[in-house]
Amino acid sequence: MHGLKAHSGEIKVSDNGNNIPQKVLDKIFQPFFTTIPITIGTTGQGTGLGLSLSYDIIKAQGGEIKTEKKEGEGTVFSVILGT
Repeated sequence: MHGLKAHSGEIKVSDNGNNIPQKVLDKIFQPFFTTIPITIGTTGQGTGLGLSLSYDIIKAQGGEIKTEKKEGEGTVFSVILGT
């Protein structure tokens, strides 16, 4: 937690899958952006709202959310609260 304020915290979530392409990573926090085909009549699958809502909630609480690609190691999402 280097560089964080005394009353702040950081949560990191990572995977070891394929990296998210940069052109997708640049858009993942935009409302309704999805790489999953949307099927009429289904709900809650690939709506493109999950990360957008997460971003808005975290920002409203004075925090930030970041993504980091690690070549050959997957993607890391960091949520920093109390900044």
